[in-house]
Amino acid sequence: MQIILVSSRLSKARSIEFTKKHLVAAGIATISAVLGFSALISYFAIQKVVDLKSPFDRALIGPTGEADPERADSFVRANLQVMAARMGEMQAQLLRLDVLGERLAASAGVKLPDTRPVELKAPDSPAPTAGRGGPLLTAPTGPGDALADLQRRLDELGRQMEARSDHLGILESQIAEARVRNRLLPSLTPVAGRWSASGFGWRIDPITGQRALHEGIDFIAETGTPIHAAAGGVVVAAEFHPQYGYMIDIDHGHELTTRYAHCARMLVKPGDVVRSGQKIAEVGSTGRSTGSHLHFEVRSRGIAQNPARFLQGQMQTAAR
Repeated sequence: MQIILVSSRLSKARSIEFTKKHLVAAGIATISAVLGFSALISYFAIQKVVDLKSPFDRALIGPTGEADPERADSFVRANLQVMAARMGEMQAQLLRLDVLGERLAASAGVKLPDTRPVELKAPDSPAPTAGRGGPLLTAPTGPGDALADLQRRLDELGRQMEARSDHLGILESQIAEARVRNRLLPSLTPVAGRWSASGFGWRIDPITGQRALHEGIDFIAETGTPIHAAAGGVVVAAEFHPQYGYMIDIDHGHELTTRYAHCARMLVKPGDVVRSGQKIAEVGSTGRSTGSHLHFEVRSRGIAQNPARFLQGQMQTAAR
């Protein structure tokens, strides 16, 4: 590369020739200048950031710019007091959770495990220990010791919170299970009619006049009166029986079933899932019957139970 210089002061033109070595040297010099300038700017920027101290640093550094031990100790103690007050509030909340859990357990008939710390009792005959003594020289207590003690208490409080959470979770699942189980109990009166004198147990048969076992209760109602499911479940039978007439059997789980007999019309079929209170049939006088009524049975593992035991609450409410 060649550069020619022309000037009025010069008697003749001059030429300057640049080789590859000159160009490389110029490039290196330019890069070095840029890097040096960048380093200078970074240095001043870092110095500026250091001068802008955080509020925590300013609280610990006195007017002289040096750390003040007394000021730092006072600041740490103040923060420890705030944390201790907060821990006291958490302990109060934990106590309220214990009371709430006990009330829920009592209402659901569930017993929670005792989460109170176990008190260690001294043995009746303690083993003899070697003689010991000397002056009492205790270590000075400072913010570091208080912080360590607070940390131990917080760890213990965290373990207690986890235990309470597990126990309340168990209680919630048990209450939910009991609620579902209660929904599947045949406790709803199946028909809006009065309960006749023909109850559960031994009676005089109205057709033969002989002593016979009546495995259900009868509700006197007019033909066409709606019949409702006493509880939710699955229809396992909806058919005509020579004795029961048109009858419906509903399985409520746990080997518990209900039967609705002498129906005039059936509105469900086997396999249908019904909910508590759903209309499933209409009252009639089909099968072995002397008049329009509903014959209602409750069976556990195939054995007839007294339906009044399940309907007692509903009947008492209706009586009021």
